[in-house]
Amino acid sequence: MTVGSKIKSIDFYRKIPRDLTEATLSGATLSILAAIVMISLFVMEFSEYMTVKTHTSIIVDRSLDGDLLRINFDVSFPNLSCEFASVDVSDTLGTHRINLTKTVRKYQLGADLVKTGGLVRNLPEPKYEALEEKKHEEHKEEHRVPGDNSENAIELTAATFDEANKKYPILLVNFYAPWCPWSRRLSPVWESASAVLLRKFPHEDGRIRLGKVDCTVHNTLCRSHHIQGFPSVRIFRSGHDILAHGAHHDHESYVGDRTTEAIVEFAEKLVPPAITSEAPEQAQQEIQQAAAEIAEKVLKVKGGAPGCNVEGFVLVKKVPGNVHISAHSHQHSFDHVVMNMSHIVNHLSFGNQISVAKEKEMKRLDPEALLNAQSNRLKGKAFISESLNVTHEHYLQVVLTTVEPRGNKYNRVDLYEYTHHSHHFQTEGMPLAKFSFDPSPMQVLITEEKRKLYHFVTTACAIIGGVFTVMGITDSSIFMVMKLVKKVELGKQF
Repeated sequence: MTVGSKIKSIDFYRKIPRDLTEATLSGATLSILAAIVMISLFVMEFSEYMTVKTHTSIIVDRSLDGDLLRINFDVSFPNLSCEFASVDVSDTLGTHRINLTKTVRKYQLGADLVKTGGLVRNLPEPKYEALEEKKHEEHKEEHRVPGDNSENAIELTAATFDEANKKYPILLVNFYAPWCPWSRRLSPVWESASAVLLRKFPHEDGRIRLGKVDCTVHNTLCRSHHIQGFPSVRIFRSGHDILAHGAHHDHESYVGDRTTEAIVEFAEKLVPPAITSEAPEQAQQEIQQAAAEIAEKVLKVKGGAPGCNVEGFVLVKKVPGNVHISAHSHQHSFDHVVMNMSHIVNHLSFGNQISVAKEKEMKRLDPEALLNAQSNRLKGKAFISESLNVTHEHYLQVVLTTVEPRGNKYNRVDLYEYTHHSHHFQTEGMPLAKFSFDPSPMQVLITEEKRKLYHFVTTACAIIGGVFTVMGITDSSIFMVMKLVKKVELGKQF
């Protein structure tokens, strides 16, 4: 035998001469049906092969020790002054950071809780005169006006406040509390500055005067002027301490150094020119024009009447802790009773904002996880204090979901979901808006799975061979039955 003949002897697919085969109508029908079935099954198998499959598992959080958790927030406080609003962070490891400013922005709110002012920046801490108590008394006596047995600064009450406002074109008022250490430090300086100003602008001049209000005695008067921290120095021009700036209003306050020289220098810039008898109307116009020019240059802070919008983010360790917002100042004391921490949560989320490309990838892999992470569950919820000294606390349980696309673990997407439980309670200390977070030690890992190519090829061959074989057996069976029927019919004819 030749080599070719030997190879032909192992042919699995031996051919039958065409003239020895017989085509039948049933065979043609089954062939068409077999082709339709094979094509349909092949298309479905190919679609299944191209469909993205994901596998979900629960594992221990694989975050590194140095990984930090980002907390994004946007909260509106209708009754908290931006001057005192402070964002603080603490955790169970002993971390305690006060008055974060680098990644936090504050904006004044109008009555309709819409941002009306520009960015409010934290003011530098004022300097105090370094005088001992004994020197304070000597300082007071040295600057006391001769023949005047009363204190240099006017002690104002609810009954005399409006009268003094109408009497003096410029009135600087120190709202203080005797129990406040910062008020006690300012008190002798305030008296000293008042004495110096009285020497330069005596009683008969009447263009400027310094006053003071004890807020522990006249608390209603202080609350009507939205005094939240002590001491607060307000500037009243003909009875008003509000400056209008476009769509928003500010209390005009002194925020410079708390020394005699600084206060006197500041006050002298506020004094309008003296009115002469020769041209009183012209002089009055000049006074108003000068006051308007000074108003544009004077230092201002946000008062208690407008609210404050606090937004930004903080980075924290992945351990239980809290972010709380409250009134805080190194140079003021506060009356807890007047602090109202009612707030509206505009936004609260965890983690970095994902890019457009990663968001598109997430929509392809797990749109539900993306939707849950972006749900912002506290959005638009209001928490109102209906009594005094109320702290609002929100307990947030945070879970990390990591999605890893196939073939690129470094292109993973980290999403954070959280549940929340909120409650409020009365406290003896400073009321807070507190967001307590508790990151879960477990994480959800979603990995993309795709079938191997050889699995698809194997299945496709099984479909084609299986359908062909089944249809061949069916055709043979039909052919044998029909042949048997014909033989029976022929036997009957004989």
